Formats: sequence, C-alpha cells, structure tokens
Amino acid sequence: MRRVALIGLAGALAVTMSACASQRGSGGGGGANDTFVFGAAGAPKNFDPIFNDDGESFRPVRQMYETLVTYKAGTTELEGDLATAWTPSDDAKTWTFTLRQGVKFHDGTPFNAAAVCFNFDRWYNMKGAAAQSQMIYYGDVFEGFAHNEGDTNGDPVYKSCEAKDDNTAVVHLNKAKGAFPDAFGLTSLSMSSPAALKQYDADAVTQTGDSFSYPAYATQHPTGTGPYKFESFDKTNNTITLVRNDDYWGEKAKTAKLIFKIIPDENARKQELAAGTIDAYDFPNPADYNSLKQAGDQVLIRPAFGVTYLGINQKNNPKLQDVRVRQAIEYAVNKDQLVKNKMPEGAYVQDQLLPNNVPGFTDQVAKFPYNPDKAKQLLAEAGASDLSLNFYVPTEISRPYMPNPVDMASAITEDLKAVGIKVNVVQEPWNGGYKDDVQKAGKQDLHLLGWTGDYADPGNFIGTFFGRQKPEFGFNNPEIFNALSNADAQTTPDGKKKAYEEASVLISQYIPAVPLCSSPPALVVAKNVHGLVPSPLTDERFYTVTKG
Repeated sequence: MRRVALIGLAGALAVTMSACASQRGSGGGGGANDTFVFGAAGAPKNFDPIFNDDGESFRPVRQMYETLVTYKAGTTELEGDLATAWTPSDDAKTWTFTLRQGVKFHDGTPFNAAAVCFNFDRWYNMKGAAAQSQMIYYGDVFEGFAHNEGDTNGDPVYKSCEAKDDNTAVVHLNKAKGAFPDAFGLTSLSMSSPAALKQYDADAVTQTGDSFSYPAYATQHPTGTGPYKFESFDKTNNTITLVRNDDYWGEKAKTAKLIFKIIPDENARKQELAAGTIDAYDFPNPADYNSLKQAGDQVLIRPAFGVTYLGINQKNNPKLQDVRVRQAIEYAVNKDQLVKNKMPEGAYVQDQLLPNNVPGFTDQVAKFPYNPDKAKQLLAEAGASDLSLNFYVPTEISRPYMPNPVDMASAITEDLKAVGIKVNVVQEPWNGGYKDDVQKAGKQDLHLLGWTGDYADPGNFIGTFFGRQKPEFGFNNPEIFNALSNADAQTTPDGKKKAYEEASVLISQYIPAVPLCSSPPALVVAKNVHGLVPSPLTDERFYTVTKG
C-alpha cells in the first residue's frame, strides 16, 4: 500500500511516498492460479521503454520497469515510485530526487543516483537518426538531444544530471517545463540497468528502408526494477512470459508467472476467455458488454481519458494545405453516427483534441458540425472537387480510442465519398508497418489514430501532437508551435489553463487533424480474477492480481 504526503519546503513542493512494509506479501500460491494470462490486442515493438510509444509495448514494459514517479492506481494522481520525494528549485529548472533505498535491478545492479544519471545521460547523448527517431516521448518532452540527428531538432531541455550521493539525484534543465513533475512518470522514462544497457549494446538501433531493428537489450534482455522479470518472447506461439521478481523491493507479485498472449482479433480473445485459456483481455467490443456480464465475467470500465482523430498529412497532396479542404473533410464526417454506431456507451463527440476533463478544453474552439453540403461547397471553392486521398488504416489491433479501427474507417470512408472525395484505403498491421509508415515515413494523406493520456496535462495531448514538425501531419506552423511552447513554460495552473485554451483555439482553426470523439475503454476479466485496478491511463499493473 502506498501513501502520499505533501510537504512544503522553502516555497517548493516536495512529494513524499512511503511503502507500508506490513502490507507487502510474499507472493501467490501454486498451480493454475499462480499464472495470470492476459490476452493482448497486438505485439510489442520491443521491450526497451525509451524506444516505445504505444500501449501494446508499454503493457509488458510496465510490469518489468519503474519510473522515478508514477500514478496512483486507478487515478491520474502523482505518487512516488523509485523516488520517495522530488523537489523543484524556485525557477523549476532543477529537480532534486530522493531515491528509494535497497532497490536492485533484475541483474543485481544497485539502483542509485549514478544509475539515474546514467539513464538520463544515455537518452540525451543518444546517437544515430534511427535511434533518435524511435524516442518519440523523449523528443516531445525534452525537445532535443546533445546532437540532433533525427526528426527531433529543437534545443534540448535536459542539461545535466548530478549524483549528489547514492540516494540523491539532481536533474538540471535548460528551461522550466510545466509538464514536470508528471512527465517524469512517463513509461518511456523508466529506469534501466546501466550494466545490462552496456552489456547488450542497447543503443544499436538500425534502419533499413522503413524498417527498424533493435538490439539484444530491447528484444531479449530488458532489465528493470519491477515486480516481474523477463523470461521469453515466443514469437511462434505469440506469447510473452514474465516471472515474479522475488527480490522486488515492494509488494511481491501475487502470481509467479505473467503471460501475455497476443490475439489481434477481438472475437478470438472473447472465445479464449470463455474457454479459460486466458484470464483477461483488453478492449472488448461494446456490443459484447452485456453477454460478457451474463457469462459471469467482469467488465471494468475505465474513465474516458483520450481522443480519437482523423489525421491529415499535408506533405504529399498540396490541396490538403488549403484550410478550406481540411474544413471540408471535417464537415463531411458524421461524428454523431460514428459515436452512436461504433463506440461504447459513454463516448462523446469531440470538436477538439483534448478530453473534457483536462485543462485547456474550451468551448471557444472553432466548430465544424456534420454538413455534407458545406463540405462540397468548400471543396469546389478550393478547386478540389476531384480530391483523391490515401487513407491509411491499422489492422490486427484494438486500441482504447478505436475498438475496431477497420469498421470506424469504413464509416468515415463512406462519409468522404458522399461529398465527392475519392478514397484509397490502405490497410496495414499496427506494428507491422502502419505506425512507422504513418508516424515516421508520412506516406499517408489521411490516417486513423488516437491517444490515451499519460498524465493529466494538456501538453501530453496537443503538445505531443503539434508541438513541433512531425511526419505524421506534415505541416510547419510557427504560431501553433510557439503557442504550445509558451503554454508548456507556464508553471501556475491558471497560466497553464489560459495558455492551452488559446493554443486549442488556434489548432481548431487550423485543423491539422479532425477530432472525432472521446470514449471510456473497458477491459474484461474472468470471474475468478481479483485485484486488477482499471486505470484511466490504461496503466494497469498486474502484480496485485490474484486468481481463485
């Protein structure tokens, strides 16, 4: 059990967390109830946190790794993890972390301030365009590297890290960021064993054409401090096996073994749950909620904390650079019908790229409600009545913001065709080409994607999307970039809220993407599964799960 205490210190905020030793268990029993099998919707890209940015990769990573700070189970509230306290300087450019003592990485390497600084320095000094291009979260938060070689080309926020003593790490920044301290809890910024990183050549990411290859550390030897350790990834049987870390500093995992069985088809996941070959799975079809409950299964609804969008890449088709064409695309999509027919109960139509429970959400945004006649008019005015677009759609995946992307894309395609837009649908597997083609190569004109918040900060949404030039959207708008940079520099709640509202309005007028909806995703567990806490961040930790 964890408790959070807020301590005022010299006008700065230090947040302290302590673990109740009396609550720490010794682990589960034996037999079938000592293995928890989770039906995953897709394969991970790899197991090195810094090179990942999607939920299917983060799910196993979160069981093996830990961050300096984290989020209280089932909430977006901050609490300590590998750090028990964190204190900013008056100018918020220096952060002092008091570290948890007695923690070791899975390979026996001590976790201490030197290890923290090794990780921060590794990220900052990463070499090679291939490696840097895969560090999406790092690029968004820290804006630049010691030597920029990829598509992250800003001035670095990170300056240096000092191991003041074994239990005190001091991180120095070149400028204050309103995203901190919450952003220190990003899964991508998990702590890895320095010894394992060196032994398994962790930075050796290579690129051939549009494909990336990862080193042994990321594929065979991930080494964190978490309650589970990596055992194997059997690609033939599509199973990832983790085992309990009996030397874990905190509450030991209740099950000795944790298996992720990759089952891309949602109906197949449902059948395996009914057959008892898996114990839980994510993103059940909303139409199945009642039948699952009637079968005795538990449908756990997460709060809505994400957005779904139709991305627009302006690079390949000059007509998309005309705002009237982008307006026409938004007018053409029948969002009400999309939400009603394709999304779960509790979903709501969006006119901006922030959920309504995050500061920066505002009624002042520009709105483009469903109006096919207006769409046709704008296309004609822009000389784009013959518009033809390549629409990229992910397959072999269900995400919290798109339970069935192929079905959603089909509805959107019909809407676009109804206003005279020719649509060429290109379907690709999620981690088998889609994400790299869309987010790295920018091959598409339109694409279906979304985002589940990592923490309760507007910068994690619209800052991540539009804070700098990205191949996914293919535009350069300094006014939007500067507005988001100004918002990110605000360190007071009121200043941040106002600045992000202004940025939201600018984005809504420019339409770099069409906001579609926000929805409450669910996961389902068998009736004999206990202790799984649904997270609005989809940040479920499985060490608390018991069976029987």
